[in-house]
Amino acid sequence: MMRQALSFLVLLLSLASSLVAPAAAQSRDPSQDRMWIQIEAKPNLAEAEDRARAWEGLFQDVAGFSTGSGWYVIALGPYAEAAAQARRDELLAENLIPADSFVSDGGDYGAMVWPVGATLPDAPAADPLPAPDAPAPEQPAVVDETPDEARASEAALSQSDREDLQRALMWFGFYDATVDGAFGRGTRASMAAWQSANAYEPTGVLTSRQRGDLLSAYRAEESAFGFDTVTEAEAGIEITLPLALVAFDHYEPPFVHFTAQDGGDTRIILISQPGDEAALSALYDTLQTLRLMPASGPRSKDAKSFSLRGESPDRVTEAFATTARGMVKGWMVSWNPATAPNMERVLSTLKASFRPIGDRALDPGLVPLSEGSKSGLLAGLEVKKPRLSRSGFYVDAKGSVLTTAEATAQCARITLDSRTEARVTATDPATGLTLLTPATPLAPVASASFATAAEGAEVAVAGYSYEDKLPAPVLTFGTLAATTGLAGETTLNRLSLAALPGDAGGPVLTGSGAVAGALLPAPTGGKRLLPAGTSFTAPPSAILPFLRKAGIPAATATEGATLTPQDLVARAGGMTVLVSCWD
Repeated sequence: MMRQALSFLVLLLSLASSLVAPAAAQSRDPSQDRMWIQIEAKPNLAEAEDRARAWEGLFQDVAGFSTGSGWYVIALGPYAEAAAQARRDELLAENLIPADSFVSDGGDYGAMVWPVGATLPDAPAADPLPAPDAPAPEQPAVVDETPDEARASEAALSQSDREDLQRALMWFGFYDATVDGAFGRGTRASMAAWQSANAYEPTGVLTSRQRGDLLSAYRAEESAFGFDTVTEAEAGIEITLPLALVAFDHYEPPFVHFTAQDGGDTRIILISQPGDEAALSALYDTLQTLRLMPASGPRSKDAKSFSLRGESPDRVTEAFATTARGMVKGWMVSWNPATAPNMERVLSTLKASFRPIGDRALDPGLVPLSEGSKSGLLAGLEVKKPRLSRSGFYVDAKGSVLTTAEATAQCARITLDSRTEARVTATDPATGLTLLTPATPLAPVASASFATAAEGAEVAVAGYSYEDKLPAPVLTFGTLAATTGLAGETTLNRLSLAALPGDAGGPVLTGSGAVAGALLPAPTGGKRLLPAGTSFTAPPSAILPFLRKAGIPAATATEGATLTPQDLVARAGGMTVLVSCWD
């Protein structure tokens, strides 16, 4: 009897439920639901804000929420329920959101953290929020793949999908090899590095969810830069450029100029000219003289290509060029790291996409240029000039150079003949002379052999009288007026010779080509004005002890037969060096 009573009670309850439930359902309008498409979750606020900021490059309805458990979610919305599901399906089909994105009613979303300072919009009146003591809806679990499942899903990727993953890894600085879709040891290492950086187990095989995260972040940033493939037919170059940052400005052979869209100082320059290895070498030397190219940074060159990078606190410039089929083609990009911090990512895209095409280089007659512009490679670019240039001369077979200390004071960079980097290895306060060592050993045509000249002897100073304006030293003739200074100093010789400032540091030559001293700068700051044509030199007796102390086995000579003017010019040209001081 009791069993029958219980059965009857259950039946009554079931009937009541069947009557009440439809009524409740009829009172609820699904079109009023506030639903979200959850696309990411991050373990801290900083990461969540970074990712939300990146997603805003693609979508306008990005929101971020705290879950109260230490995690933060990034979602799109809000939408009505049907619209949310349709939108999710649409975005998944376009591969714009991670594969594990899902529709959520936001029941476990807490405070709104993105946009910063925003508040959660009011819920529709027809869909009141749950009572405070109502349990939160259970969130669908995010199911990731096991390593075997990840390998299986990876195997189904197309060649294009695999290349996109390599490009994304390259964009974020984890991959620097060829984009070929082949997942070898280098790609696996870069995947593991990306996983570690994003708090995943570094397996070296990305799961579907991780691939979605990586590609979504990449596409969001890529969209912000406005990358597009530019086919520059006149120059014969194809390259992907950030057209949200720069726009074509003008042709000025051999350059195609792209300047900043926003009035900034970011520049991209395509290089295209007829030429072979010799033209490539000339371009390599020339680009290093531009103000756009800071002096410090790595440089490399071989017979077919070169790369240059200059770095300073307010300027980074990188250039690349290659020669093939009688043409030199390349690019140069320059930016201020303080105002354009993400340009390294742009640089990786330029490197990966640059491709010479066709059989033409930029026509020098494409636009009308003045004769001055046609005369050199530097049309449209400001050439960097040294702060000052003086003279020097080789004192051994390895290319060590003796010069005046004035030529090297407070220099950020020192060059010999505008090409070879050099550094100060010794200075003699007594004579005011400095010894320079080239960054790479040189093989000079001639080096100094020292000999003492007699008072009244004819001498000649070999020097760059006009600093860097002439390509070779000038000989200025005079006589050795006295073997002491005006006050009887034995460390000075006095010349009767009209030298110019650029001659300072140059060798004083006897008729036989021996070096009788090093020309010193004209005295300054005194209250006496010396007669024109008065110069001073440090004699061998002051120079040789300094060189020997510095480890230079300087050669000495006895006065021999007088050289012909042509031979004297040749000897002077073989040992005299242009010493330049750069800021």
